[in-house]
Amino acid sequence: MENPRVLAAIDVGTNSIHMVVVHIQPHLPAFTVIAREKDTVRLGERCPLTRNLTEEAMGRARATLERCLSLAKAHQAEAVVAVATSAVREAANGQAFLQEIERQLGLRIDLISGQEEARRIYLGVLSGMAFHGRPHIIIDIGGGSTELILGDGGEPAYLSSTKVGAVRLTAECVTSDPISATDYQRLRSYVQGMLEWPTEDLRARLTSGQTATLVGTSGTAETLAALHAQQNLGAVPLSLQGYGFSRTDLGNLVQTLRKLDDSQRRETLDLPPRRSEILLAGAVILHEAMTLLGMDWIVYCDRALREGIIVDWMLGHGLIADHLRYQSTIRQRSVLRLAEKYQVNLSHAQQVAQLAVSLFDQTQGRVHFWGQAERDLLWAAAILHNSGHHISHSAHHKHSYYLIRYGELLGYTENEIELVANIARYHRKNTPKKRHEAYGALVKTDRQRIEQLSALLRVAVALDRRQLGAIPALTCEALPERGELHLYLQAGRPGDDCALELWSLGYKKEAFEAVFGLKLVPHLRPAERPQQDAASLSSVC
Repeated sequence: MENPRVLAAIDVGTNSIHMVVVHIQPHLPAFTVIAREKDTVRLGERCPLTRNLTEEAMGRARATLERCLSLAKAHQAEAVVAVATSAVREAANGQAFLQEIERQLGLRIDLISGQEEARRIYLGVLSGMAFHGRPHIIIDIGGGSTELILGDGGEPAYLSSTKVGAVRLTAECVTSDPISATDYQRLRSYVQGMLEWPTEDLRARLTSGQTATLVGTSGTAETLAALHAQQNLGAVPLSLQGYGFSRTDLGNLVQTLRKLDDSQRRETLDLPPRRSEILLAGAVILHEAMTLLGMDWIVYCDRALREGIIVDWMLGHGLIADHLRYQSTIRQRSVLRLAEKYQVNLSHAQQVAQLAVSLFDQTQGRVHFWGQAERDLLWAAAILHNSGHHISHSAHHKHSYYLIRYGELLGYTENEIELVANIARYHRKNTPKKRHEAYGALVKTDRQRIEQLSALLRVAVALDRRQLGAIPALTCEALPERGELHLYLQAGRPGDDCALELWSLGYKKEAFEAVFGLKLVPHLRPAERPQQDAASLSSVC
C-alpha cells in the first residue's frame, strides 16, 4: 500500500479563489479533502474604462494566493495546480497578472478556456456523484460565466461556457436596490437571450424520450440549496450533497430575493455580504436555465472545478487509467477509503460482505423482495460495520453509525448514507426500535430496509465470528411452507467444527427469525481433507 500523496488545487475565479488540499490514495484510486481555503476577492471587478483587472482586485487575489501557498506548504503538498477562468481570460492585463504572480510567489497559474473549464467541472462531479450510465446535465454558475455540460459518466456529450455570471450580470444589469421592475425584466431578458442557444444545442444532444438529471454546482447552487433547506427543513444539513429542490421553489426564492434590498438579504436570510450582492442575478440565471432546459428539479453536488483539477492531475500522472472506470466505482472506492481511514480489518469485512450479499441473493424473491439498490447498501454496511472500533470496542456499533454518517461517503445521497449507517449500527446488540432517534425519524419503507438488511448482516457477522474465514461460503434453501430457511455452511478447514460460528449464529439468528418469520436451520458441511498423490506420499515416506 502506497503512502498518500498530497496535492493542492486552486481555482482562481471571477468571484472567489478556492483551494482544496487532498490526500491521494493511488492504490484505490481516490482522494480525500484534508483542507479548504476560500476568499471572495472579486477579481472580476474590472475598470469600467479599460476593462483591466483593478489594482485593488489583483492585490486581494495576491494576498489570498499567498495564504493558499502557505497552507499547501504546511500540509507538505508535492504540487500546487492552479487554474484561472473567466475574469482573467477576458481582461487585457490578465496574462500580465499571471506572470506577476509567478514572479512574486513562484506559483504558475494556467489560464484555461471555457470549454476546458467545463471539462474539468465534469471530472469533478464524476468524482463525487454516481451517474449509473444515465444522462446528467451539469450547470455551474460562476461569477463571470455559466458552464453547461451533458454526460452519462462516459465522455462528455456537450460542453459549453457562456458569458453570463452572477458578478458580471449584477454589474451590468442591476442599478437599483431592491431591484426595480425595469432592471429585473432587463436581467431576465438578457439571460434568456444568452442561454437560448446553448440550452437548445444541449437538448438536441439528448435522445428522443430520454430524461436527464440536472445537477447544480458551485456557490450560487449551494447558497440556494441552503436557503431552501433552511426555509423547508428549519435547518441546513451538515452536507448538501444530493440535496434537491424544484423549479417552482426556486421561482419563489427569486421573488423573495427581488423584494429585498442588499442589507435585508443579509439580515433576513443570513447571507454573507459578498454573496448577498450577487445572489439574485445567480438565481435568475439558474431559473431561466431550468425553464429553457425544461427541467423541474435540480440536485446539488459539492464537487466541481477544484476537484476536477485533482482528477485531471491524477489522470495525467497515470494514477487513473481511465476516468470511465473511475466513474463506475465511485461508491466502492469511497467505502474502501473510509474503511482504510478507520483501520477496518478489511479481510474480515470483505468476508462478511461476501456472506451477506450471498445470503441476500439466494433469498431474494423468496424471503425478501429488495433490489440492486438495497444490495449495494448492504455491501457498504458490511464493509464498514466494525469501523466504530476506531473509537472504542465498547458500543462500537453506535460509533460505527456516527463515523459512517459523517464520514463523507461519495456517490451516495444523504438518505442512502443514513441507511448504510443504520444497517451497520444494528449488526449487533439491540434490534431497531422506533424510540431510537435516527431510526425513528425515517419513513416506514426505510425502516423496513434497515430492519431486514441488518438482520441479514447479523447472520453474516456471526458466520465469521473468529474473523479468519472459517465459513467461506453458504447455500440457502427456503421452505416457507414449513416456516424454515436451511443454511448449508461450508467449513473452510478440515477438522474445524466451526463451533464458535455456530454458537454465534444461534445467538444472533433471533433478529432474522423475528423479521422474516422463518426458523433458521444451520447445517455444517465439513471441509474435505486434501488427497495426496503417490509422489507426495513417497516423498513423505
